Amino acid sequence: MFKLNALATACLNTYSQQVMLNAGAQEGSHMFNLTPPMETKLRQAIMLSDAFLSRVALLPVQQITGQVVDVGDDGLSTGRAKERFSVEVGQDGNTYTLVKTDSGAHINWETMTQWANSGSKDEWMKMMKAAISRRFALDMLRIGFNGTSIAPVTDPTKNPLGQDVNKGWLTLVKEKKTTQVLPSAILDSTGKTADSYKNLDSLVQDLINTTIAPEHREDPDLVVLVGHNLVAAEQHRLLEAATVPTEHKAAQTLAKTIAGRTAMTPPFFPADGIWVTTTKNLQILTQEGTQWRRQQNNEDKLRFENNHIRMEGYAVGNLKKFAAIEKVQLAEQIAVESQEPAAQ
Repeated sequence: MFKLNALATACLNTYSQQVMLNAGAQEGSHMFNLTPPMETKLRQAIMLSDAFLSRVALLPVQQITGQVVDVGDDGLSTGRAKERFSVEVGQDGNTYTLVKTDSGAHINWETMTQWANSGSKDEWMKMMKAAISRRFALDMLRIGFNGTSIAPVTDPTKNPLGQDVNKGWLTLVKEKKTTQVLPSAILDSTGKTADSYKNLDSLVQDLINTTIAPEHREDPDLVVLVGHNLVAAEQHRLLEAATVPTEHKAAQTLAKTIAGRTAMTPPFFPADGIWVTTTKNLQILTQEGTQWRRQQNNEDKLRFENNHIRMEGYAVGNLKKFAAIEKVQLAEQIAVESQEPAAQ
């Protein structure tokens, strides 16, 4: 039977004791509620585990359901009136709902022993914290970008992107303000396809002009979230057509800017999708006082188990500051698919 070596055992004991001490839990506890300061520390650790997640608004709330509040620029709030000039923060009808969410991961003894043999105790602690925090952080993005439903019992095999864990940002906008989400668009560099766009710049600019509310179109914080399939296809087209160095440079910078806005391709973002919004407009809400941690060194299964349990949900702060196209198709790909024989 494989066993933890002495160094890995000492590291694991120190890690477990440190987590319980920070949480104010009794020694030997396997499950404990997090104090407000510990909730804040855990939220910060998860945010820092991924560059894009650190840009999203991770917010504590007090109620399971409530009114979503825009944490960014909500348009003009200066003017004159007979009394005091004021505009309301937030939008009527834009509410959030939280559901029980359980993130769980385990690390085998063999892995922890390898970590102990390859570095110092401090390095081991860093790898342990990073492995757990980053895994949970990436799950939050998976669900945020791809979630469509809330199943009583989830099926990670059928829904590997967490589609049934919670309703993500796109699903929420489609339910609350359907005009902000277009089902499809076509890219055709020749311009021969009806109602198509020659490039991503023209497509995104039109999406902003027709779908983002006028008061937000020039928001300096607007970014373009674009799927990797579209970036790859557009870069290939530009490089194929490039005849001078400046055109090569344009192809190389495509992944950084589109239509004059910063472009990003976050982890697990839909490969053929395009969204325009501000990153802080994408919210992940957690109810205060509901966060629990469970940790146990399971000697029967030869692994260390860790769970983060809480009431959590997603929200879009300002629906008028969000525009999306679910699936952008390439004209040449459509042509190929139309010529393929139907499946028997």
